[in-house]
Amino acid sequence: MTIVVLRHLAPTLGLVDHPDQRKQHVGEVPLVGGLAIFSGLLVGGVLCHDQFQGFERALFGTSAVLVMLGALDDRFDLSVRDRLLIQTIVILTVVAGTGVYIQTLGTIFGHEVMLGWVGVPLTVLAVIGLVNAFNMMDGIDGLAGSLELVSIAAIVLFAGPTPLHGVIVMLALLAAASLPYLVANQGFMGRKIFLGDAGSMLIGYLLAWALIRLSQMPQSQLSPVDVLWCVALPVFDTFAVMYRRLRQGKSPFKPDRGHIHHILLGTGLGPRATLALLVVLAAALALVGALISSLAHSAGTNLTAFCVAMGVYVITVSHAWLRQEARRHRLLDLQRSADVIAVPSNRRSPSGGLAGQRHEFMAEPGDRTTGTYGPARESFRR
Repeated sequence: MTIVVLRHLAPTLGLVDHPDQRKQHVGEVPLVGGLAIFSGLLVGGVLCHDQFQGFERALFGTSAVLVMLGALDDRFDLSVRDRLLIQTIVILTVVAGTGVYIQTLGTIFGHEVMLGWVGVPLTVLAVIGLVNAFNMMDGIDGLAGSLELVSIAAIVLFAGPTPLHGVIVMLALLAAASLPYLVANQGFMGRKIFLGDAGSMLIGYLLAWALIRLSQMPQSQLSPVDVLWCVALPVFDTFAVMYRRLRQGKSPFKPDRGHIHHILLGTGLGPRATLALLVVLAAALALVGALISSLAHSAGTNLTAFCVAMGVYVITVSHAWLRQEARRHRLLDLQRSADVIAVPSNRRSPSGGLAGQRHEFMAEPGDRTTGTYGPARESFRR
């Protein structure tokens, strides 16, 4: 019901996405998936209010601010600085109001790593990092929402039975509210809708805080290192993309088409095949983490394995991106070379005889570029 109503209101609210160089969808698509998920989450929260304590209630309240921020970003394209500032204020509000933040990284190589006051800025970085990781992964239909479900399943797998029932109930409500969106996003409920920044912010925000709360509880089965495996694929891809952008001298927040889903699409895979492959990869990473955690019984070994896996991912994806960029530039050069004019002419030989017809390839005036002729026309998808 909420999806139907919001889908009709989207053009009036200005919450529609338009295709451009990075976005390859057709026509205007409503950006109301996040609002629909949050509406379902609120209804579930009211029905299950007796399961929640102060921490979960604080998350519901501050989530409303994040969803509003995301909707404004969808509508007006806010600056990165403004988004980060508001996100930081919201996170610090939760820390101040609940006292929950990253206090320890667990026992690593025989030593418990206590953070003290450093845990507060680390908490801000961790929450903002996961919020933006899910935002960056929202590049093809269903990806961010599906990775959210994988992460929730991984949290339940790692955490096992826990006295923090409110956090688990909140995650269950988030998963339940996301399912109708995923159906609508795939076009099974008429005109499709997109998640929007409101939705990706909500998903990353709630997952980040749930992971922090569960991992910081004494005697928790979910260690701070296990947390990383629950969201491994979004974290890996964010590191890979930011590393590449920084090496190119670009802003790490400047959007492009260099994410893993873009690279897979560039190989010829369809959107749904790409979605299925990435969901399987995310689930496999979580299962590998669970296996290492259960066999090694060492946070240090677990952390080392995570870092090695991330390094392999970053190198592999970066190499694949470079190969695709090289191929793209070769195609551009071919297109520039093809942008020449075949001019027929009848020329006589020096002896005055007819030398025969031939074609002279000439560049159009003003179209010369470095080393090639003709304008660069990108007619293929990037």
